[in-house]
Amino acid sequence: MSLMSKPSTKAKDVKRLVLTPGEPAGIGPDLALQIAMQNLPAEIVVVASPDLLLQRAKRLGLDIELYDFSPDAPIHPNGRGKLAILPVALAQECTPGELDPENSSYVLETLKQAFQLCITQQTDAMVTGPVHKAIICQSGIPFSGHTEYLAQLAGCEEVLMTFYTPSIIVALATTHCPLHAVSTKLTPKRLHHALTLLHEGLVNMFQKKHPQINICGLNPHAGESGQLGSEEQNIMIPVIETLRSQGFSLHGPVPGDTAFTPKALQGYDAILATYHDQGLAPIKALFFGDIVNMTLGLPFLRTSVDHGTALELAGTGKAESNSLFKAVACAAQFSF
Repeated sequence: MSLMSKPSTKAKDVKRLVLTPGEPAGIGPDLALQIAMQNLPAEIVVVASPDLLLQRAKRLGLDIELYDFSPDAPIHPNGRGKLAILPVALAQECTPGELDPENSSYVLETLKQAFQLCITQQTDAMVTGPVHKAIICQSGIPFSGHTEYLAQLAGCEEVLMTFYTPSIIVALATTHCPLHAVSTKLTPKRLHHALTLLHEGLVNMFQKKHPQINICGLNPHAGESGQLGSEEQNIMIPVIETLRSQGFSLHGPVPGDTAFTPKALQGYDAILATYHDQGLAPIKALFFGDIVNMTLGLPFLRTSVDHGTALELAGTGKAESNSLFKAVACAAQFSF
């Protein structure tokens, strides 16, 4: 079931969102506690270790009240020092800034519990804090990121890593893979799925009646008519022409080095980049701190921060919660 095919439910005045703080040694727990001190636009259910949050709150000098989550309780905005919690125990005690591969199972269990809340419609959307992919893999668990992991749990063949800003939306045709593997992963099927999910998301979630999508070529100068690569001609253009015949408004493939200039951004609702850094390097340079990571194609909306675990800031009180608050606000606004 895709993001756009989920049966509609009665709209709620207040949304209930599930939050996973991510890596326990990073800033995720700090950020969850910081936003809990604000007036929140939704009810937040945090899936985490209560001991971890209370210890981190004490370290940060925050007065926090955790109350047990009940799916049958009336939904109301929390915050102002209060958070609903679904408890998950740490595998090992956690010291801020010190990674422990033993806690990788804890991180994944919080994601599984959050997934269950969403898939059973006990919560309206999922918000995720930053995880440390390398330490999870070091623990012996293959893990390439939230996007792929949640897709696997949901049994989704294809999902779309998407980055929302009020100015432009950027999606990635391929995600976390080595650069040398991009050309093999950018298949006609994957490109077709990516453009379809992006178009449907723009129409149904972002209310764009006739979305305009600009598509970056894979090679320098979009292949220079085949002189710098053939993927544009052999893979991308046939898919683009097929979807244009179905009414999609698609432009490209265009050179990636100019797709993010101010003039090039005008008139487009979204950009599809062919690989990770082609899309993320420019959007982070332009809008870092205002970006929300979204996954399209799941049976529910998932949003996330646009930064990493920042281990050196964990427990110091110096972490900034702006990105997580934007992810919460975005989930509350666009969940369905």
